[in-house]
Amino acid sequence: MDNETFNPVLRKFLKQVGVTSQRDIELAVGRALADGRLDGVTSLPVRVVLTVDGIDLTHEVAGDLSLEQSPR
Repeated sequence: MDNETFNPVLRKFLKQVGVTSQRDIELAVGRALADGRLDGVTSLPVRVVLTVDGIDLTHEVAGDLSLEQSPR
């Protein structure tokens, strides 16, 4: 494996995951706020499961997305 070739490909994929995921989450939260499904909710549990076929890799990241403004 050539790291100089592989690393940019991996970074491009992860950037695509991050950008598209952020957009989809923002749109879904906006819709849920607009139709009242998130009225009074201050955070949302979130979980991402990444699988890589062929090497039996499953990686999970979990956390919470705060919907409150942070103090300035």
